[in-house]
Amino acid sequence: MDRRSFVRNTGIATAGFAFLPSSQLFAQQQIIRIGMIGVGLRGQNHLSNLLRRKDVNITAICDIDDNMLQRSLDIFKKAGKAEPKIFKGDPFAWKKLLEMKELDAVIISTPWEWHTQMIVGSVEAGIKYVGTEVMLGITLEDHWEVVRAAEKHKAQVMMLENVCYRRDVMAVLNMVRQGIFGEIIHLQGGYQHDLRGIKLNDGTSNKEGVEFGEKGYSEAKWRTNHSVHRNGDLYPTHGIGPVAQMININRGNRFISLSSFSTKARGLHNYIVDHGGAQHPNAKVEFKLGDVVTTMINCANGETILLQHDTNLPRPYSLGFRVQGTKGLWMDLNDSIYLEGTSPKGHTWESADPYLAKFDHPLWARWSKETEGAGHGGMDFFVLHAFVEAIKRKTATPLDVYDAAAWSAITPLSETSIERGNTVEFPDFTSGQWMYRKNDFAVNDQF
Repeated sequence: MDRRSFVRNTGIATAGFAFLPSSQLFAQQQIIRIGMIGVGLRGQNHLSNLLRRKDVNITAICDIDDNMLQRSLDIFKKAGKAEPKIFKGDPFAWKKLLEMKELDAVIISTPWEWHTQMIVGSVEAGIKYVGTEVMLGITLEDHWEVVRAAEKHKAQVMMLENVCYRRDVMAVLNMVRQGIFGEIIHLQGGYQHDLRGIKLNDGTSNKEGVEFGEKGYSEAKWRTNHSVHRNGDLYPTHGIGPVAQMININRGNRFISLSSFSTKARGLHNYIVDHGGAQHPNAKVEFKLGDVVTTMINCANGETILLQHDTNLPRPYSLGFRVQGTKGLWMDLNDSIYLEGTSPKGHTWESADPYLAKFDHPLWARWSKETEGAGHGGMDFFVLHAFVEAIKRKTATPLDVYDAAAWSAITPLSETSIERGNTVEFPDFTSGQWMYRKNDFAVNDQF
């Protein structure tokens, strides 16, 4: 399996690509010029990681928040790098950034509702590589719009989904590909993360408070409003991305249908009352998002996937991964594994640690030192490394626009399923090409 085969089957033409041995990864002297749209807290994380690389120049940044722009300039100064061009002043200043002719790529780290128009605007401006934070869009049509634009302009759109590169997840991917679990039958994942302190804060920082919207700080300015107005799995990509790779979604397999269910909404209201009092104006807000949203997905090859979105109640962080096959299963919640005929005791869990070490993915075995300080346990290094290396080689990104669309579309589809109370059909963004494409995500130690 090689990337020529992959590129040939993606449906998006790319320029020629020489398959370099891993020893030559940083031998190239090519400098990639990147513009960044959105340099809030997440954008600054990407900025810090990219400035560590000798093969990247951040030539332009754009944001409407002067405070975030200044924080970003401080990062440039600390890194000893030249200041970029700055675009600011109004919500559409990003369009001026796209007029720069010398850009090789853009990275978008803005609120979700801006992603579709910024991605489409980028590829229409001639940018061939676009890295975007989750999500791809709001409506189902948003997702089709991005796919059509990428195909029309022969551009690569990569969602910067970092959990696909989590160390234990990649070791399990390695085990899946070596048949350790047998034939895969069922998978689980989700976004189970107490975000009450993110969706609500004191308005000047992420300190404890009950403000959001115009009075909120950072993500509370925009993210919380989605919990007011929408009811569905609002953040499916962290759970679905890794398990989708394990069963070759869009590359020999695809999602067929989806059904979602939502609980009542109590968590955010109770948090406001507990921390701001029953008389606080936000205590009167009716949040539409159910506290726990559960989604079941059926796949063409017969697997099922269970996803859960759980962000409004007190709980420890967990993505709730479970990978189950005919020979056994792995679960991340209790770091456990059971393999029939291999585990010491029947019907008894054992620690997964020895297996994760034995099947450590070649990417982590090679690049673990470079991941130090990169954020999210080192995962952020890999997602940006993959994006940059694909640009340098003028080849397809390992996570492409079809992946982004399929994973992100779970949100509007889940909203429809909950609203109608029935199962909904899952669109095929590849237009049938999933039957012929091959999965070469992370097949070696390069990117």
